Amino acid sequence: MSIYVGNLSYEVTEEDLTSVFAEYGSVKRVYLPVDRETGRMRGFGFVEMSTEEEEDSAIETLDGATWMGRNMKVNKARPRENNRKSFGGGGSNQSNGNFAGRRY
Repeated sequence: MSIYVGNLSYEVTEEDLTSVFAEYGSVKRVYLPVDRETGRMRGFGFVEMSTEEEEDSAIETLDGATWMGRNMKVNKARPRENNRKSFGGGGSNQSNGNFAGRRY
């Protein structure tokens, strides 16, 4: 399982997030997605810890906590869903919600 961490400062690094969550147990992995076009952090991330108990403790303590001038949103990460919307119905040029490789 992993933890979703939202409302992060755009200056947060993986090392910053690791140090905060390490207070609640062993951090296995930290992932901070970046915007493809700007290369800037997107304001949220994911943390994986060694045990569910460590994750629960971190979530309970850090959800709503103020860090780097922002109130963090911390909860169990939900499975990723494909939220891409299809425009104009199901034409033959569509493949799995993508428009034949075109970028809009």
